[in-house]
Amino acid sequence: MSDAQLEILASRAGLAVDWVDANGTPQRVSPPVLRAVLAGLGLPADSDEAIETSLLNLQLEQQNKRLPPLLTADVGRSLDLTRYFHPHSQCVVHLETGGSLDIELDADAYLPGMIPVGYHRAQIGEQHFTLAVAPARCYSIADATDSDTPRTWGLSTQLYSLVRPGDGGLGDTQALETFAKAAGERGADALAISPMHAMFSCDPDRYSPYSPSSRLFLNYLYAAPASVLGDSVVQQAIDDSGLREEWQRLEHLPLIDWPAATRARQTLLRALYEEFVVGEQPLREDFNAFCDSGGESLENHCRFEALQVQRRSEQLSQDWREWPEQWRDPNSPALLLFAEEHRHDIGFYAFCQWLVARCLAKAHKAARDSGMAVGLIADLAVGADGAGSQAWCRQDELLSQLTVGAPPDLLNRQGQGWGISAFSPDGLKRNGFRAFIEMLRANFAHAGGLRIDHVMGLQRLWVIPLGATPADGAYLYYPVEDLLRLLALESLRHRAIVLGEDLGTVPEGLRDKLSERAILGMRILLFEQDYGARFRPVLEWPDTALATTSTHDLPTLNGWWHERDIDWNAQLGLVDADTEDHWRDNRAHERNGLHHALSLDPQNFQEEATGADQVLNASARFLGHTHAPLVLLPVEDALGVLEQANLPGTVGTHPNWRRRLPVECAALLDLPQVARRLELLACARLQAQERDECTH
Repeated sequence: MSDAQLEILASRAGLAVDWVDANGTPQRVSPPVLRAVLAGLGLPADSDEAIETSLLNLQLEQQNKRLPPLLTADVGRSLDLTRYFHPHSQCVVHLETGGSLDIELDADAYLPGMIPVGYHRAQIGEQHFTLAVAPARCYSIADATDSDTPRTWGLSTQLYSLVRPGDGGLGDTQALETFAKAAGERGADALAISPMHAMFSCDPDRYSPYSPSSRLFLNYLYAAPASVLGDSVVQQAIDDSGLREEWQRLEHLPLIDWPAATRARQTLLRALYEEFVVGEQPLREDFNAFCDSGGESLENHCRFEALQVQRRSEQLSQDWREWPEQWRDPNSPALLLFAEEHRHDIGFYAFCQWLVARCLAKAHKAARDSGMAVGLIADLAVGADGAGSQAWCRQDELLSQLTVGAPPDLLNRQGQGWGISAFSPDGLKRNGFRAFIEMLRANFAHAGGLRIDHVMGLQRLWVIPLGATPADGAYLYYPVEDLLRLLALESLRHRAIVLGEDLGTVPEGLRDKLSERAILGMRILLFEQDYGARFRPVLEWPDTALATTSTHDLPTLNGWWHERDIDWNAQLGLVDADTEDHWRDNRAHERNGLHHALSLDPQNFQEEATGADQVLNASARFLGHTHAPLVLLPVEDALGVLEQANLPGTVGTHPNWRRRLPVECAALLDLPQVARRLELLACARLQAQERDECTH
């Protein structure tokens, strides 16, 4: 076979044949890997004839001058339309606010940049398209605080870990509401939470929040029905369903039992639904309005849930890619008949989505009402399970035959396979970026900010053929400018800030693009060091990224200090003895380096205890003095928790996503050590703002 032709095909399909790894070493994707990835993109390349055919089809598609349904532009900038129209063509732009503009393309067939921000309908001759005009940047911390030099702070938490009396063994939106109020009253401007994406109702063993069924809908297990329906109704349903004993048992478990908690909550929600649909219900009108506004997307998601339950009851595959043909197409006549026959069950899943959406809205309102400038910051997973609802509903826009991960890098020497699918770059363009826009709107809906996991995915993603190892993948490039414009537009419309998790192998120039759009990157205290364990001095931290001590995929600060992450890796056999010894020696140097960096804080350590407590207090104060517009302190580090939420690379051997906080959410911030750290952080933020205002 011709490797040269294969590489041409790969390049034209948006794959990077050559790339540079995290160590700066040039790499080249092998021909077998290219063929496998191309097959996942729908471009057969297993023979010279197949390559020629795929090249021809791709060339014909790329030469096609068919106007896409949506084009993006920057406000005040002209738009190149030479591919589609002649110079001096007349364009009518119907503004979304009403009225229209008659504009003539210039001599180069560019549309002059005189159209305001928004989504507008444009017509040139007989052709129509949507024109999305983006603001120069996203809604920012400066906008939210009305300050040129914002130095705000907030907390971050794993939602499931929050504890409140009567929660049935799993954190919920009522606990979130309580915690948000407490944080706001103490001066926090933001509360970042773990993803709330919809999971698989019929498979409670899937509970990683970063491997959802759909990023368009919510995990209804987090709903606190009493917030909407009233506590007496819920307590009666618990008793009538015989759940009281199980509810109390789950609350007292040291770790979350997701399967048992799921079954209990589903039983409760089903009882509440059966009561809700009979008799007079004052909330019925609101529920009906929610269903109407959810439209086809909500209906399809709920149908998918009902289909999966039926498949499970028949002991058949729940993966839609293995379903009979009539079930694979959401618009098939057979599915319409299924929907009619299972209307009650489909209505149950709509009821669950209504409940959790209303509960989350209440929690965000509580955060804002408590004085937070931002409020809740939602978390957007980088992809969704290829066997899930989103991939089924948007088959032309998601790559269900490829998974996403990361090549071997500084974070993981073996590479990472996340078992999730990503958007199809060509599918997005063909469909006017519909799936991307609806996803942004769904996640901005009840939040004042959005954290985008692995934000590098806006420019490129490491895609891996099904069944292959993470190392056997390739980078697939995306229309990053289009995606950034749409992100900025939706951010402004929702008045919500955007954070981008830019850890790992970051393509050159991407951080500049994010900064220009006012998208904050992330800087983590434990990573801000060189190979000599010299930590970045406080005044060298950038003002284009948020600052934090750790993340859900890293050890807590206390755990790092006590080498708990190394203990786990050694215990599970993930490292050999020599590597463990080297790791522990290096950690000792890192501890010395961090202690030295923290000692540079002008407050010093005069009143602090020794050891980890000293480091926790000083770290909160240290981050507070940085130039970061936003500092997020994980609640685990505010508490001094030892164990981390997730140990990457483990499945079943470490209790990922199951740990609960040791204190009830209502009392958590009143603990002396927590109150002390928040006070240190808040005072340092105030001093940093005063300092930077003087030099601005």
